[in-house]
Amino acid sequence: MPRPPTLKIHEIFSSLQGEGLRQGEPTLFIRLSGCNLRCGFCDTKEAWEGGRDMTIPEILEEARKAHAEWPAGWVCLTGGEPLLQDLGELTAGLKAEGRQLQVETNGTLFQDLPIDWWTVSPKPPDYLIHSHLIDRAREVKLVITESVSYAHLISIRKQAPASIPLLVQPESNRTDLFKKACDYLNTASLEHHKNIRLSIQMHKIFGIK
Repeated sequence: MPRPPTLKIHEIFSSLQGEGLRQGEPTLFIRLSGCNLRCGFCDTKEAWEGGRDMTIPEILEEARKAHAEWPAGWVCLTGGEPLLQDLGELTAGLKAEGRQLQVETNGTLFQDLPIDWWTVSPKPPDYLIHSHLIDRAREVKLVITESVSYAHLISIRKQAPASIPLLVQPESNRTDLFKKACDYLNTASLEHHKNIRLSIQMHKIFGIK
């Protein structure tokens, strides 16, 4: 009998959400393998390749085991770029178990899924948000790197409604990029751009996964 369809999974683990507006909430992470952009500043390059071929029942069972050790109502599907793989059956299974779902995506792809919280993080070279994600995003995150410009920030702010928070996040919590992010925030405030705020990576400060 042929093996059921599988997804390539890099890891499944429970922790605290370390970034964004959901920071600090207990969360089960399902990190999928593969990425279509592969940015040089990525902090999960190990998820670009490989991964375990797992069926949906296998993923759900491992998620239940992690949940038993550290219960979390939220599940975050991340990567890599999770939307490179068909997540329909997985999200349906997680929803059937009563989970709230977050997807962290670079915004270049879209699937019509039962997601409660879309985190969209536009990346180079284009910093574009897929048209179907613009109104669905609960937060938009721009990683502040050495190469990102103020024009990139404003381009992203203009793509998404001002009602959607735009988070500027210094790469790896670097102090020089923290200053750059604050300078951008100050300029944006003076120019009356709304709902832009600083974000940090809490998990890197405290050394948790």
